[in-house]
Amino acid sequence: MTETTPVLFKDARLNEEVAKYCRSKHLEKDQAMMSPGDDIHFVPIVTKGAIRIMRQNEDGNEVFLYHLYPGETCAMALNCCQAGRKSPVRAVAEDETDILQVPVQMIDEWSRYPEWRQFINNTYGNRFSELLSVIDLIAFSNMDKQLLHYLRERAKALNTKALYITHQEIADELHTHREAISRLLRTMEQKNLLKLGRHTIELS
Repeated sequence: MTETTPVLFKDARLNEEVAKYCRSKHLEKDQAMMSPGDDIHFVPIVTKGAIRIMRQNEDGNEVFLYHLYPGETCAMALNCCQAGRKSPVRAVAEDETDILQVPVQMIDEWSRYPEWRQFINNTYGNRFSELLSVIDLIAFSNMDKQLLHYLRERAKALNTKALYITHQEIADELHTHREAISRLLRTMEQKNLLKLGRHTIELS
């Protein structure tokens, strides 16, 4: 175990293998970790910061799915590794972020450790619940609820109430028109849910 490798599990033997086989990587704010069509050579475990996961279609339109926080990994990457598929999502560092890169071959190899199996099962369970929430928002909620959910999730990931983001960037990730986002934001401001500034949105 190296001094720079975080202790992620209770099982000392598993931690030793994590330190032995995993590589650390630092991501700058807005740096892409994974893009649609990429071959998956590793599964990330976030140790610092947050990763934003988005679904992207052939035209480049995106839909925000969920965030990965410290101690979490990506169910999409796990699924692609086990099925031999390319990445279906785009993963971007929300802020300066550190990850551990778990080699693909170790995913099944570490299944001999009960704690690792539980970690993988929890990952699938948590991500499945988050995806259901996203589907509910898209299918059954008005755009204002989707927008507020998106803003709160971004603010949570950055541990701040002030987001430095343009209306166009929000529209791109919510797959809608900038004019609609601007109109909804002004309405939310009137309801004291947030305060608008130049390229900033401060949540109440």
